[in-house]
Amino acid sequence: MTAAASELHFLRYVPGTSPVHKMWAGTKLLVVAGIGIAVVAVPTWPAQAIAFAVLAAALITCRVSLTAAPRPPLWFFYLLLFAGFLALTAGGKPEVHTPALTLGFGGLIDWIRFTTLTVIVLGFAVVLGWTTHLADLGPALTRLFAPLRLVRAPVDEIVAAVTLCVRCLPLLVDELRTLYAVRRLRHPEVPTTVKGEILNLHDLLVGALVSALRRAREMADAIDGRGGVGPAPRLPVRLRVPDYVALATTTAAIVAIVVI
Repeated sequence: MTAAASELHFLRYVPGTSPVHKMWAGTKLLVVAGIGIAVVAVPTWPAQAIAFAVLAAALITCRVSLTAAPRPPLWFFYLLLFAGFLALTAGGKPEVHTPALTLGFGGLIDWIRFTTLTVIVLGFAVVLGWTTHLADLGPALTRLFAPLRLVRAPVDEIVAAVTLCVRCLPLLVDELRTLYAVRRLRHPEVPTTVKGEILNLHDLLVGALVSALRRAREMADAIDGRGGVGPAPRLPVRLRVPDYVALATTTAAIVAIVVI
């Protein structure tokens, strides 16, 4: 149970009947894109507070237990703390002066702001994955990108590329997990030196790269065998009350982020 709980799941759909589950996939994509672009363009603390409030409302409304949230490995938090330490050594205002040294917290504050922004954006992506079937993303993107056809943009190819990337992400994670298990079976000894850790990481990265290229070639051959990239599906759009509420809330949040 402990090993299973520590696995990192991406875009795992959690069935449910919440208002967020019933929303059109395109609405959720617009909400994630709108809030994400706004808070990245204006990464102030008030803007992040507004985005976090929208994220909290989405988490409460989707009615998904937080136990379904991805759980990064322990080394990820160590790297995060190390990055915070490096940011602290960068200094910057505000500063604290002592007889022995001057300590600046500007870099640390920027690191905290960037980390909080990343958590908010990833939180919206997680809610999208919890409440949306991967098969619904293609038709939704086709509708959203339809205006690009007026300028002769390759909408079908763009939708196919995005859909394949989203669908292949869980496969890539499973492939990396398999490679790591095979590596542990062939080399059960745990590296105890920095050189050993680097060599182990090098072998894993090379194996992952080779596996990804092989999978990409197999998928390309399968697409060519089926006649290439076909037209993206166009399903009817049925907006409901949750869709209008989400769009209105997102519009108000974006306006508040820009004004504040």
